[in-house]
Amino acid sequence: MNYAIVRYVIGYVLYFEAAFMVPPCITAIIYREFCGWSFVITGLLCVLLGFILSHKKPKNKIFYTKEGFVTVALSWIILSIMGSLPFLFSGSITNPIDALFETVSGFTTTGASIIKDVEALPRCILFWRSFTHWIGGMGVLVFLLSILHITGSGSHMNLMKAESPGPSVSKLTPTVRSTAKTLYLIYLGMTIIEIIFLLIGGMPLFDTLTITFGSAGTGGFGIKNDSMASYSVYLQVVVTISMILFGVNFNAYYLILHKKFKEAFAIEEIRWYFGIILASTMVIAVMVTDMYSGFGEAFQQAAFQVGSIITTTGYATTDFNLWPEIPRTILLLLMLVGACAGSTGGGIKVSRLVILVKTIGKELQTLIHPRSVKKLKMDGHPIDHEVIRSTNVFLIAYVLIFAFSVLLIAIDDFDLITNFSAVAATFNNIGPGLEMVGPTQNFSVYSNFSTLVLTFDMLAGRLEIFPILLLFVRGTWRRY
Repeated sequence: MNYAIVRYVIGYVLYFEAAFMVPPCITAIIYREFCGWSFVITGLLCVLLGFILSHKKPKNKIFYTKEGFVTVALSWIILSIMGSLPFLFSGSITNPIDALFETVSGFTTTGASIIKDVEALPRCILFWRSFTHWIGGMGVLVFLLSILHITGSGSHMNLMKAESPGPSVSKLTPTVRSTAKTLYLIYLGMTIIEIIFLLIGGMPLFDTLTITFGSAGTGGFGIKNDSMASYSVYLQVVVTISMILFGVNFNAYYLILHKKFKEAFAIEEIRWYFGIILASTMVIAVMVTDMYSGFGEAFQQAAFQVGSIITTTGYATTDFNLWPEIPRTILLLLMLVGACAGSTGGGIKVSRLVILVKTIGKELQTLIHPRSVKKLKMDGHPIDHEVIRSTNVFLIAYVLIFAFSVLLIAIDDFDLITNFSAVAATFNNIGPGLEMVGPTQNFSVYSNFSTLVLTFDMLAGRLEIFPILLLFVRGTWRRY
């Protein structure tokens, strides 16, 4: 383990977190909120710790997969701990474990909350909650890579692999740094477009920024107790479309920008993604039509909830906990599916499910024709054996952690649907679950122990499990 480079990168992450404290400080000044000092103190602490960790440059800047995974995992943990301080300093949240849960939920773009009355919070705190979604949406290390050159040549990919969602990560441009910059420019551009459309619809600027941060990062922290229910149909439609588009693999947007439309629309994962959304929306709309004024409203409400759940955003315009069992079951399954790889969404990812379905099909064909040789393909290209292996291992780890988490939080003696959906909502970075953690409820019902378990699930889910698990392996910490 190259401890020096790990320490060095984490130091720069803290510098960036200090810079992230500036927008909520400005918000506090605009709305004349005294609690803005909590961001000033937190920012100064970040600068101090960042200086301590990064003032001495490491002699060896090259590091490998192990260092990449550990750096990303530790960066997100430290980022969350420091990010929770404004909640504590301002008195918005008094329990440190709850403050950590809320912050991890923000950075991991989960949107699960322990706050019962968000409308009672100061504007600067509301801004910070939503801003953490936008920061964590594309990834902190990806942002850092797009600006600074702080590691040795060839090392950037190890950071990007650890933080970017999906079964495989590839470079869009010749260098990882330019790839990271391209991703963030696309991310920023799409964010600005959503802001413009929401402002056209008459949404106040503060609401526009916070809602956009949540939908762009597919996070879902609302600034109103009813989430998105009180906004106009136009604004709900804009957010619906935005959530779905941010759940698309950003490789497609890169191809579209370079006028490679045929290649972009030929991506198999995206076709499955939109197919699942359309099919789910149609089935739910038909089954809940009687609960609304007609099929049109039912379709609009179904589309919003389906888009919010599959992209793991977590906004809500209605209490889908009151829907019939089949629509609720569909939404629960969509929690597991998640968005596309290479997007800001969480979940297992559509691409992994496509690979698993193809693997099952190949196995059945092998049973029928034992001597046949069939190569699995995605987008017309053979799927590497390493990708198939990593997908299978990911699924095994996913199921084990999921089951163990449900067992651990059962100590609070809540019903199975509540516990199962709570783990599904946090592990897949979604936000609301069902029953006691439904869209009109929150996670404050859980004990400190269960809250820590769910906090772990959010981090493990956002970082695709293995960077977090690697921290618990003894061999990880051996020096070279």
